[in-house]
Amino acid sequence: MKVLTAFTGLAGFVGMVGLLACPGAAAAGPVEVKLVQPERFADVGWRPADRERNLELIRQHFESLGARLPAGQALAVEILDIDLAGEELPGPHPAERWRVLTGRADWPRLRLRYTLSVPGQPARSAEEWLADLAYLQRVPRAGDQALPYEARMIDEWFAQRILQGEPAR
Repeated sequence: MKVLTAFTGLAGFVGMVGLLACPGAAAAGPVEVKLVQPERFADVGWRPADRERNLELIRQHFESLGARLPAGQALAVEILDIDLAGEELPGPHPAERWRVLTGRADWPRLRLRYTLSVPGQPARSAEEWLADLAYLQRVPRAGDQALPYEARMIDEWFAQRILQGEPAR
């Protein structure tokens, strides 16, 4: 799959980035991830192989955040829906799909339900939508992150909601 980024006001496409590189597997921490009816998710890729890879990358990303949890804490996450940044469109060849990023109404979104268990305290649970409406206005972090906008959105949610304990909006 290829990614094309088009910015509002520019004629044509500005750039292209391949998303085939998968990050190395991170050590799983005390995070349990469950995909709830993934066949009904809004957009995790068109081809079955892309769907499986993207779901696995998101699951692994959540699990990798477990290393940042304080000792004794555990996080259970149920992913209820995913809509990746951009939109997949047919490429020049029948078997090829391109993910076009415009920065308009194609921002990454993720709906989840979570429970944070802290020893000696009642569990904290909530259901929320994560979204990054300005995903193309900030540079993704360097590296070979395959889903950079989604990873950044998840990282920011984790830091605010789980590590800092800010209440859901």
